[in-house]
Amino acid sequence: MSDVSRESPIVTVEELAGHLGDPDWIVVDCRFDLMVPDAGRLAWEEGHIPGAFFADLDRQLAAPVAPDGAGGRHPLPAPDDAERLLRSWGVNEKSRVVAYDDMGNALAGRLWWMLRWMGHRGAAVLDGALPAWLAAGRALSTDTPVPAMGSFEATPGSMPVIEAEAVVAGLAAGELSLLDARAASRFAGEVEPIDKRAGHVPGATNTPFDANLGADKCFRAPEELQAYYRAAIGATGMNRVACMCGSGVTACHTLLALEIAGLHGAALYTGSWSDWISDDARPIATNND
Repeated sequence: MSDVSRESPIVTVEELAGHLGDPDWIVVDCRFDLMVPDAGRLAWEEGHIPGAFFADLDRQLAAPVAPDGAGGRHPLPAPDDAERLLRSWGVNEKSRVVAYDDMGNALAGRLWWMLRWMGHRGAAVLDGALPAWLAAGRALSTDTPVPAMGSFEATPGSMPVIEAEAVVAGLAAGELSLLDARAASRFAGEVEPIDKRAGHVPGATNTPFDANLGADKCFRAPEELQAYYRAAIGATGMNRVACMCGSGVTACHTLLALEIAGLHGAALYTGSWSDWISDDARPIATNND
C-alpha cells in the first residue's frame, strides 16, 4: 500500500470489504446517541461490520467532564489513555484504522481526528458510513474481535488545537476564521436541545457538517468542498482557521472535509460551544441580535 493510499482520510465499501481479516486493517464502530448513551454499544452487539471494535464516545473518546463544565462535554482524553485504547485494538504504526458510524461519520470523524492528533497517519472513515455498507449488500456480524496487543507509540499534539482564550483574542484581532459545524437552528439560537444556553460565538460562521455530504451521504468531491469552505473563509490562511461545534465532535467532521479538500492546518476548538458557555462572561450572539 502506498503512503498516499494509506493517508487518504476516506475508504470505500469495496476497499474495506477487500481487507476484512487483514491484520493491518482495524475497523472501529463509533455509533452513539447523545440522548441514549448505551444505544451505540447495543447496536454494535446486535450487528456490526465483521471484526469491528466498539468505541464509546463518552467513555473512550473523551475524558470526564469537569465539574464546572470548563473544557466542554467531551474533553480530549489523556494521551496515555488514548494510546492504551489504540493498543488494545491492536493498532501499530502500519495499521490502517477505519472508523464508521450510522450518521454520515459525524461521530467517526472524532476518532479519525484523535488518531491524527496522536500522530497516526493511517486513519480513515468509511465513506457513506454503515448505511453504505448495508446498501452494498454487505453482511454484519455479532463477533467480538480479540486482537493482539498493538505497539503504537503516540506523539500527541500532531494536529492543532485552540482554546477559548485564543479564540477570543483571534476574533478580536480579526486574525481568526471560526467555523461552527452545528445545525443552522442551533447556531441561530432558535433551539438548543443539549446545552444550557443557545446561540453562537460572535464572529463565527455557520458551516453545518452535513453540508459536507452529498445526497448519498458520502463526502462531496474535493473541489466542491474546497469551494464551499473557501466561500466561508475567503483567502484566510489555514493556520488561522478553527473549527467548533457543540462539544468538539462534529467539528472533526469539518476538519475531515477540509482534509479531503486539500485545506490542511485548521485547528479544533476542543471544548467548543459547551466550553464557551461554561464562563458566563463570554459573549453570545443569536440571529435576533
